[in-house]
Amino acid sequence: MLFRSKVEGIPIKILKEALERAKKAREEILEVMLKALPAPRELSERAPRIVKITIDKDKIGTVVGPGGKMINSIIEKTGVEIDIDQDGTILIIGKNHKDTDRAKKIIEGLTHEYEVGEIVEGPVSRLFDFGAMVEIGPMQEGLVHISEIAPFRVNKVTDMLKEGDKVRAKVINIDERGRVNLSIKQMDPNYDPSADERRNGSGGDRSRNNFRGGGRNNGDHNNFRNRR
Repeated sequence: MLFRSKVEGIPIKILKEALERAKKAREEILEVMLKALPAPRELSERAPRIVKITIDKDKIGTVVGPGGKMINSIIEKTGVEIDIDQDGTILIIGKNHKDTDRAKKIIEGLTHEYEVGEIVEGPVSRLFDFGAMVEIGPMQEGLVHISEIAPFRVNKVTDMLKEGDKVRAKVINIDERGRVNLSIKQMDPNYDPSADERRNGSGGDRSRNNFRGGGRNNGDHNNFRNRR
């Protein structure tokens, strides 16, 4: 490689020595800096935060809500400021990381695209004769039909679940309106899909005690609840 200088008459040897000294000096400066600050300092929990996330621009309306109701609710709950661009870029500005993290979690929950087979977790929010609703995200519930609560016949939803119970479930269907259907029983490690097929084929009237050829006692539903 050839070095050229605007100042005529500087020998290459002198130029080479100057560059080597500059390199050595730079390395010494970096070494001193590293000793003084070996790693980046952690920001105080009270330090202001700016968090940037990107969502599908088609979901902007979900975050904003009718008349800005949803975004104003997030701001009120978390105390942050939120700025949304038309391309889906969102800036969350808060007084500390707890506020910004909370707002981020709410927005991510609102815009999350659920998929069949996904595992979700949340509290039972409502009970009906035909099943239970589970809160799986902000403003998002999933239905667990009574037939999907346990791998045996359940006569009453309240025999197995109560409001506030935290459950894990699998997404088994999402209808054309975006409603999520869940299954708790498919989280059971002993779940056998073929047993459902046999039971449905025989009229679906097998009792809990007769599940898988018998042998289940009156404490089975308690054991199942513990496995959840």
